[in-house]
Amino acid sequence: MLITKIYKPAEVEKAADELRKGELIAFPTETVYGLGADATNELAVKRVYLAKGRPSDNPLIVTVSSIEMMEKFATDISDDARKLIKHFWPGSLTFVFKIKPGTLSKTVTGGLKTAAFRMPENEVTRKLIELAQVPIVGPSANSSGKPSPTTAAHVYHDLEGRIAGIVDDGPTQVGVESTIIDMSTNKLVILRPGAVTREEIEEVLQKKLDTDHHEVGKDETPKAPGMKYKHYAPDAQVLIVEEGKWEAALNWAKKQPYLVGIMAPGIEEKTLSKNFVFFDLGNNVEQASHNLFAGLRYFDDKKDVKWILAAGFAEQGLGIAYMNRLKKSAGDQFFID
Repeated sequence: MLITKIYKPAEVEKAADELRKGELIAFPTETVYGLGADATNELAVKRVYLAKGRPSDNPLIVTVSSIEMMEKFATDISDDARKLIKHFWPGSLTFVFKIKPGTLSKTVTGGLKTAAFRMPENEVTRKLIELAQVPIVGPSANSSGKPSPTTAAHVYHDLEGRIAGIVDDGPTQVGVESTIIDMSTNKLVILRPGAVTREEIEEVLQKKLDTDHHEVGKDETPKAPGMKYKHYAPDAQVLIVEEGKWEAALNWAKKQPYLVGIMAPGIEEKTLSKNFVFFDLGNNVEQASHNLFAGLRYFDDKKDVKWILAAGFAEQGLGIAYMNRLKKSAGDQFFID
């Protein structure tokens, strides 16, 4: 079993050296922690799938440190794409582009002729990639299907002994993953809602976008991560509680013979029943998005918690990304009075 090292930001050169050798290194971004491997090293990329237990038809995001690095692989970059890159990069927007033939293996792309590219805002990670001199794949650094990691400790919990190291730059700021937009066709489509909202993108482009709502088939390879498989699921069953239903939900939870997790804004912990375990999501959707994955992981450590009641928010702005992740963690299960 590997000894998983923790690297401080000042030690990023050592971590970059491990990447060059084909090792796996988890890295921080402003959204969640990613699991890095040299995107041009097929064997290293295959080890990412093994370390995460990730399905092999789930494509990987290619994380770059510059536009020039991306342009070695991506092609047909439109004027609209360049407008968005200028406005949002470095940042939490991921682009799906057609790729130049022979530049990235099927292990990275899931066999597609497209790939997703992102340049994170986190300076430590951009330095890591720059020093490694190669783009790195960047799925979330967690066991596949589990809540995404927002701290180095979350990564260590899931992947200790399976990866060479973790670059620890403290907790992430955003908490939900990047928005993914498909720029590989003439029709611009948001494949995964995230930290950058549709309204923000539309304001830059001065045009309306579509959101991909279709269910990816069993034998279909998704264009982007997060479109096909169940994600973000803790061991306990999550129930989404809509506004106006908290009184009924708490009354139901009081009658349960076991512990019930509560993830809600605006509730005083001292007023809760003895069989409740409370995690404060914050007072608005921005705070809730930041805290969601940490809350789901918190309850994974509470083995006696059998149900988790989690606050729903209006599906507008950042609430679209928040509810996308929460619905996946709950399997679309809502509390019904």
